[in-house]
Amino acid sequence: MVRISKRALLYFSLALLSGTALARAATNSTPDVDGDGGVSAFYRWGAAITQPGLPLREETFPAALSRPKMAGTALRILYTATSGVGRGLVPVSGIVYLPAGAPPKGGWPILAWAHGTTGFADVCAPSWRGQPARDVAYLQRWMGAGFAVVATDYEGLGTKGVHPYLLWKSEGRSILDAVRAALKAKPGVLRNQVVIAGQSQGSGAALGATYLAPDYAPDLHVLGTVATGLVVTFAGPQGDGYVKKPEQYTDPRQMDPGFAMLRIGGIDRALHPELDPADFVTAKGRPLLDAARTSCLHDLFTLSKEKGLTGEEVFVPDLKPLDADMEPNFVLPVAKMTVPIFAGTGLADGMAGTAGQYNAIKAMCDAGTTVQWHVYPGLSHNGAVNGSLADSLPFVRALLNGETPKGNCTDIIPPGPVQAPTPGVPFND
Repeated sequence: MVRISKRALLYFSLALLSGTALARAATNSTPDVDGDGGVSAFYRWGAAITQPGLPLREETFPAALSRPKMAGTALRILYTATSGVGRGLVPVSGIVYLPAGAPPKGGWPILAWAHGTTGFADVCAPSWRGQPARDVAYLQRWMGAGFAVVATDYEGLGTKGVHPYLLWKSEGRSILDAVRAALKAKPGVLRNQVVIAGQSQGSGAALGATYLAPDYAPDLHVLGTVATGLVVTFAGPQGDGYVKKPEQYTDPRQMDPGFAMLRIGGIDRALHPELDPADFVTAKGRPLLDAARTSCLHDLFTLSKEKGLTGEEVFVPDLKPLDADMEPNFVLPVAKMTVPIFAGTGLADGMAGTAGQYNAIKAMCDAGTTVQWHVYPGLSHNGAVNGSLADSLPFVRALLNGETPKGNCTDIIPPGPVQAPTPGVPFND
């Protein structure tokens, strides 16, 4: 039986996350401990909040920010959600894209989009900085297939308070409450038929929302889920048939320390608000922590490279005060999902690796989930997002037609070593 430590599970998750965020620094002269600031007054809400899933305000999405060409209407939204870390009801921001033209009878079905890693500073919220070209191209295809898009920023990303990075309960509720709020704000324009989709960090968020939906949001008609670049771990033993993950995905000494700052400033800060993140980084790591409070992921990668930092240099030796309650907050308790799951893995995914993705698929298959897993030779963590559309769109069309797509659990095999990316493929870096 393969046993993975709690700390290894955490660092494995950190190493998997998407590095596609466009870096943008905030203008704060004094960084806030939770990365708050640098955004407009739209993101601040001072009145009482009475229930989750309510629209609070909307404004036109800035023309200077990229969006799918088929978006006849693009809105920045603020809505209510239930915190995943005991903060009660909180405001959360996001984006709504509506296709041009009149909606079909009953309204547009909804793609609930869960984005990959950007950072924990407010200025890294997609609704504030815009979305990367890869995601714009991806969402464009879904809109061309007749979907409206509801895209949460997640709790604390854009809005006040810590962003509970990688905590599926927080991110899953943000996804579901965004859809609830959008349905209330656009009756007759949006239809209560929902497909959840996510990439990298967003894949774990999407599966968290899928797991939560039957009990937390039974009012939503979730048809199924699409996940690429999987970053998710399920509870339970991993014995025969599971594969060992390479140390670069389990050993923090071999990871880019830029990810480590998202642990300290996002994850640990959310779980332990009484502790100061600065107490758990070294003098060498402190510039990275400070940068993470005003900048986004690629800035951290750049700074880490400039300073020649290694993972073992940025933390103090003793992280025991932070470790005790990690597993129940990072690991999904069961792998049985009540709706069909599409998963796409690029076999050249050096960011997430392929072994952990295979293990997640096997866990869902073993639990009895209907899973359709597609692997893509030569496609990277980024390349598989759009590369998977040839298979995920037919999967979802079947769901819309009331069909249950066939799973392929009996055919899955371990993917083997990570391949080299095929050159010349869009976004296949």
